[in-house]
Amino acid sequence: MYAVITEYDLSGDAQAIDQDLNDPAASYRSQGGRFDVLEENGHIVGCVGMLPLAEEGNVELRRMYLEPSARGRGHGHRLLRHALAWAGAAGFRRVTLETAAALTDAIALYQRCGFRRYQPQHISAGCDQAWCLDLVDP
Repeated sequence: MYAVITEYDLSGDAQAIDQDLNDPAASYRSQGGRFDVLEENGHIVGCVGMLPLAEEGNVELRRMYLEPSARGRGHGHRLLRHALAWAGAAGFRRVTLETAAALTDAIALYQRCGFRRYQPQHISAGCDQAWCLDLVDP
């Protein structure tokens, strides 16, 4: 996962903002979230995390990465649909995410899946835009 972060010159700090990557399964599950990986031929080639937010009914899509060898084959779409299905089944009403403009393929995927830009009160270091998707009509 760190390889994908550095590939796009995004900040990567295992002791601070990226601490959840040291033990993602425990980090997400302990907070009521979920972290899943995509395996291909016994190797992890992708991942996606979902982390409930303080605002009830909202969950954040985090850590959706694909290794270069796994890109361009629909895996990103499958990971995103998998995460959104979990969020809906778990009763969340809105999915948010923060990303960086350099991740153009991911942003295009979010747009195709109905995400729209919004302006949060705070955005994480290394990110320059935020997106949201309402899972149910308000």
